[in-house]
Amino acid sequence: MRKYVVTAIASALIVLSLNAKVRPANDGQVTRVEPPCWWTGMNTGLQLLVQGPGISEYDVKFDKVLAITEVHKADNPDFLFLDVEVPSDAKDGVYNLVFTKGLESFSYAYSIGKKADGPRESFTSRDVIYLIVPDRFANGDPSNDSSCNTAEEARRDAPMGRHGGDIRGVMEHMDYIADLGATAIWMTPLLEDNARRGSYHGYACSDYYNIDPRFGDNALYREMVDVAHEHGLKVIMDIVTNHCGTEHWWMKDMPFKDWVHMNEPYFNSNHMYSLALDPNASEADRKLMEEGWFSRGMPDMNLDNPYLLKYFQQWAIWWIEYSGLDGFRVDTYFYNEKIPMSYWCKAVTDEYPWFNIVGENWNSNPDMVAYWQKDNPNPDGFNSNLPSIMDFPLRDAVNAALALPLPSEVAVPEQQSGRRGSKEPDMMSVYNVLARDFQYHDISNLLLFWSNHDTARIGDVFGQDLSKMKLAFAMLATMRGIPQMFYGDELMFSINTSRRDDGRLRMDFPGGWDGDEVNLFTEEGRKAAAADSRWTGAADLHDYVKTLLNWRKDKKVIHSGKTMHFIPRNNTYAYFRYDDYDLVFVYVNNSDEDAKVTWSRFEEIAGNLKEGRNVLTGETVTVNDDTIVPANTALVVEYAR
Repeated sequence: MRKYVVTAIASALIVLSLNAKVRPANDGQVTRVEPPCWWTGMNTGLQLLVQGPGISEYDVKFDKVLAITEVHKADNPDFLFLDVEVPSDAKDGVYNLVFTKGLESFSYAYSIGKKADGPRESFTSRDVIYLIVPDRFANGDPSNDSSCNTAEEARRDAPMGRHGGDIRGVMEHMDYIADLGATAIWMTPLLEDNARRGSYHGYACSDYYNIDPRFGDNALYREMVDVAHEHGLKVIMDIVTNHCGTEHWWMKDMPFKDWVHMNEPYFNSNHMYSLALDPNASEADRKLMEEGWFSRGMPDMNLDNPYLLKYFQQWAIWWIEYSGLDGFRVDTYFYNEKIPMSYWCKAVTDEYPWFNIVGENWNSNPDMVAYWQKDNPNPDGFNSNLPSIMDFPLRDAVNAALALPLPSEVAVPEQQSGRRGSKEPDMMSVYNVLARDFQYHDISNLLLFWSNHDTARIGDVFGQDLSKMKLAFAMLATMRGIPQMFYGDELMFSINTSRRDDGRLRMDFPGGWDGDEVNLFTEEGRKAAAADSRWTGAADLHDYVKTLLNWRKDKKVIHSGKTMHFIPRNNTYAYFRYDDYDLVFVYVNNSDEDAKVTWSRFEEIAGNLKEGRNVLTGETVTVNDDTIVPANTALVVEYAR
């Protein structure tokens, strides 16, 4: 059983020094110490941020065992940064920070625990990730819908308002996620976001060490991770290093003048993703990208400040150790200063070599995406130390191939056009992207997805076409990389527009709130909803996805096998996943006509095959030219070699 020590701020854990003249800190003398606790056995050196009125005027030391090796003063006299040596043999317990100024002296209790034993496994290509917007998933505790300590109150009828979903709601529906065949969950940020409007999404953090009270608290989050593990589900935390929210506590009292890029006059980021790797870029443009605020409500952090960088390194490591996390997704990754972020990644993976981190790198060009993956042989010698990257190029190609006519949100780059001289895409768009897999250092560690919380729902992109949805999931389950799906896509969630509409596309999951007329979490509810035009086909698609994902769980050939694909013909696309022992054949018929499989075309890899099993139906598939794949369907067949 993992041993954790909860933060020692609670009065029950405060231990008074043997020196009678030393008194515990009164309210306001020390307003915060971060990280709030630490562990023995850590490779990462501990640097405490201490905040309190005029705290830099005090001398400080620990009363026993722990040693302060260096004291750093900030620009702001209300801050100290303390380098602390934690002996490997230090006992679990509470240690007093003793502050002294002349005859005045007071103490602050700080907890030390023991690092958890042994490595774990992070998310890999063996997993399928289920992405959840917690506020819109399920309301397990209506009493926390609003909070006296946060500004925005719940209003379920407002698309951009808080709807009341929370950690308890996710915990109550772990059975649904696990039964579907997912093996990991990624939730959009759960840390406190005290923005006055639109706080539900969590990307404007106001406290990096505390869960938003409208979702729960730190202890409940840790319990949720344990419950997820009991269900065979890994937990990925969504974090933001590029920016915080304007309501973050340090925006009112910053340690250093350059803690945040305080641009006067104000300027936004230019959102030009290529600037970080463009050898011809001007420094003026690069400055706008790196130092501009993401929005007026999201100040840009200055990771060139070594104390801030250390803060974020420790913060990430703290959450892994405190809660037993299995991975990170880093928002707006390449908005950050790239050299400091490479140090950040290295610090996390030096502490936990098994730990996977995926960065958001929104770009349609594989070369621009590959640049950011760890150990990629970049011409400029840069190494991001970022293990995993999001495969936006393949996402855009699949969306384009399956969406006819094309909605404006998924315009196809020239190199992904389906036919020469034509902007009308077909399966060539997918082939052309996969043909550039040579650009990636580790294709198995690409995050594969067709939609997420920042894109249009695929139910809308594919015109609420059940057949197209099934094609999409067949490819998601069988292609290289780590599949990620957006909650509700297995039920063809739709808002009846292919344009991005954040508040509406992050819709409530029917059945997650008391009084919901429809409950799609249960088989009975899905069957009952079939008569509702909004949910026609939802049960069928759910079962299709469930079959694929549960089949995928133990298929090593899918997790780590090689790929061989064939140039699409007549809007059909054939590829094989194979290793020394097994082979999976996938034939995607994206046309409106039935297609005959010409097995002789695949002789070099399928020449010795005779009979296989249809993964979706269980039927035997004989290798002969009588095989017909109906219009707008996928054939997935597994063989033993």
